Amino acid sequence: MNLLGTYQNGNYTVKIYSDGTKIRKNDLDFFKPEFPESMDIKITNQCDKLCKFCHEASVPDGRHGDVMNLPFLETLHPYTELAIGGGNPLSHPDLIPFLEGLKERKLIPSMTANQTHFLENIPLLSMLSERELLYGLGVSFISGTPQDELNRMIGALEKFPNAVIHVINGIVSVEELRALAFHDFKVLILGYKKFRRGAHNWAEDEEEIVSRQRNLYDELPAIIQSGWFHTVSFDNLAVNQLGVRRLMDSASWERFYMGDDGNYTMYVDAVNREYAVCSVSQVRYPLTDNIKEMFDTVLKEPERYRADK
Repeated sequence: MNLLGTYQNGNYTVKIYSDGTKIRKNDLDFFKPEFPESMDIKITNQCDKLCKFCHEASVPDGRHGDVMNLPFLETLHPYTELAIGGGNPLSHPDLIPFLEGLKERKLIPSMTANQTHFLENIPLLSMLSERELLYGLGVSFISGTPQDELNRMIGALEKFPNAVIHVINGIVSVEELRALAFHDFKVLILGYKKFRRGAHNWAEDEEEIVSRQRNLYDELPAIIQSGWFHTVSFDNLAVNQLGVRRLMDSASWERFYMGDDGNYTMYVDAVNREYAVCSVSQVRYPLTDNIKEMFDTVLKEPERYRADK
């Protein structure tokens, strides 16, 4: 675990390490940031998978964002983390020069790719990792994957030490998680987003989704205690849906919980050139050329407009 960078953000210091560990520290009892530590940035709405629960409603002929014309990137603090997604970000024609520009600015990009796109692009992803154009790789697991493809994915993931398997609460089953267990993998559980296609899918498959959510809620303590995975992490929506707070004492919660959406983070849609608290925010604002100006707007946004709880 190597230190990637350290910086001052408002009244506290941040240290970021190569394995994704982040440490905030000050001598006070609160943190007050001046700029975002991290952001999700959607660079394309093009994707050929047409997942029925896609909250971005990506489509095969979706538009790419003009990622070479995002002036606010010049105002990001060095070591800001960027979670790049889509759509299928690997389809973006300017992906490599975009990542090269981020590296020049000393930013820390990661990217999420669908499981199929991951398996189709292993040489490219290996090159991006070796050149330190990507630090983290999220691989979105496809529920219902046949065993032969699952075996291929497991073998491929073992070659990417900073890979994280992304699964969605209510889509993945406990049985599928068991099939991925005991390979020392890192897993990120995402909350089910009732937004765009996700809302339509919920209306059609609510009973099955809720059943899987209840099963995962019940089995989650055993999954963690039995060490199925090297790390199990959650986005804020999954924290609420799965009652993660119940799994730890107050001291551990204070140590590990990284804050509500919009407190240290934000979302940028480079396709529509908008920003918001998070990807399911109904309230969106036009991009400006200054990150502090945009983050100040996010910080002031009323709680009722924040992530779907």
